[in-house]
Amino acid sequence: MGQNDQDRTDRDAMMSRFTRPEQTFPALTLAEIERTRNFGELRTYKDGELLFETGKPGPGMFVVLKGHVAITQRDGLGNVTPLIEQGPGQFLAELGQLSGRPALVDGRAEGDVETLLLPPERLRALLVAEAELGERIMRALILRRVNLLQAGVGGTVLIGPSHSAGVVRLQGFLTRNGQPHHLLDPDRDRDAAEVIARYSPKPEDWPLVVTSDGAVLRNPGETELARAIGMIGGPRNDRIYDVAIVGCGPAGLATAVYAASEGLSVAVLDTRAFGGQAGASARIENYLGFPTGISGLALTARAFNQAQKFGADIMIPVTVKSLDCTRTDGAFTVALDGSDSLRSRAVVVASGARYRRPEIANLDTFEGRGVWYWASPIEAKLCAGEEVALVGAGNSAGQAAVFLSGHAKKVLMIIRGGGLGASMSRYLIERIEATPNIELLFNTEVTALEGDEAALLRRIRWKSRLSDDEDSADIKNLFLFVGADPATSWLDGCGVTLDRGGFVVTGAQSEQNQGRLVAPLETSVPGVYAVGDVRSGSVKRVGGAIGEGAQVVASLHGYLGDAAKPAL
Repeated sequence: MGQNDQDRTDRDAMMSRFTRPEQTFPALTLAEIERTRNFGELRTYKDGELLFETGKPGPGMFVVLKGHVAITQRDGLGNVTPLIEQGPGQFLAELGQLSGRPALVDGRAEGDVETLLLPPERLRALLVAEAELGERIMRALILRRVNLLQAGVGGTVLIGPSHSAGVVRLQGFLTRNGQPHHLLDPDRDRDAAEVIARYSPKPEDWPLVVTSDGAVLRNPGETELARAIGMIGGPRNDRIYDVAIVGCGPAGLATAVYAASEGLSVAVLDTRAFGGQAGASARIENYLGFPTGISGLALTARAFNQAQKFGADIMIPVTVKSLDCTRTDGAFTVALDGSDSLRSRAVVVASGARYRRPEIANLDTFEGRGVWYWASPIEAKLCAGEEVALVGAGNSAGQAAVFLSGHAKKVLMIIRGGGLGASMSRYLIERIEATPNIELLFNTEVTALEGDEAALLRRIRWKSRLSDDEDSADIKNLFLFVGADPATSWLDGCGVTLDRGGFVVTGAQSEQNQGRLVAPLETSVPGVYAVGDVRSGSVKRVGGAIGEGAQVVASLHGYLGDAAKPAL
């Protein structure tokens, strides 16, 4: 076998490891390379020189003109995994380069290399200006991130028992935000054992988290971890955005996509992850255009990538503390955790709702230790082959019950009312009734939770609302889908009118708006709008939230246009 044949065999072996390899690593034609020259600048690298490095901000997308670049994945423990070698006509980037986030892989020159470098803002300009070429590149960027997530070898390293509350919490956070990571068992993995021996963790320290630069964190909070791995870019205090969107669920993402695509400068802020409650949904089957259904994470991830493509600055996780509506310099001020703040000419309230916590004694003791407010593959893995309980009667509860039934031995669905027809879509009711391992308990409520010495849930008790009957079962996982309360406390003192339930009142419903012409989604404060679940009277459905997010952009244009006109 000649050297060329061997090289081809090696490349084919590498390519076979990837999902849709020809779309993941396409080669540009000479004509397409010429079209990218208008957006890039020439850069050369010597043999062995790094073009980009794991954990450090990526400079953008490279188009290889001459030479080859070896792409490898590396974790904080020093483990290096070869991924692929790319040569002339191919481009080097993944989704993080749309916004200048830290690289997730290393790229090293194999021999002398000549490239075109497209910085993030020029890359976004190319994706918009060159529709057909942009589609191919965007698809490749998405598939590359998918492959990095599926590889399970690089990225952030979590070390700890898979059932520990900290591990489940951080796995969920990283998964929801599309961040590559993998978990090492402290009892079986040698690398994990070495780190444990060095840091001697206590039970409350799980998990230990090793970042790409080798730093070790002990059971960090989401914000601490996000800062350590470069997820948060942070606001630039000297910049005034056209619109700040508080909340990155379907409504906020729709607003971001339409506003950014129409040329507005957009900042999106969320306290935990993109997608909101919809992002935790196992399957959405009644959203237009997806007849076979789609997971909430997949649907909202597409919108998240789309918003970045058009240049929206998405800041996650960032907690919004308050909104200053005095506009002393013509802009609203959004106060963030720490001492940061962000200014914008308009604000869209898309903060949705927070999971409601039923009145059960010592509930907080078991949150993250057997009590869950969403049902993702992470939680499903924990309860495989076991009996679980689920409380709720809405669509989210129905979707979760059907999803969990494919993993658990039995799903005990506890419903406070006497039926499902008033609160759940018919297709879900029929599916639940046809699923043999879902048992329905109507007119019933959970009364008590019991655990072990490690504060892990081990047993639940419930009773009938129509009699004195009580019962219990050894159940280690309880899923709560009992509705949500609006996340509007950050609006206190701003003058935005809320209804009795705490939802934001908009349009003519607001007493402050009586006698003046206002947009349907405008609040009692001009320049502040509300969309999605947080809005009083909204349809609590993904489709409704997305529709309002698109609708509000026309009002934003009108408001910003009027604000820019000189006074007569």
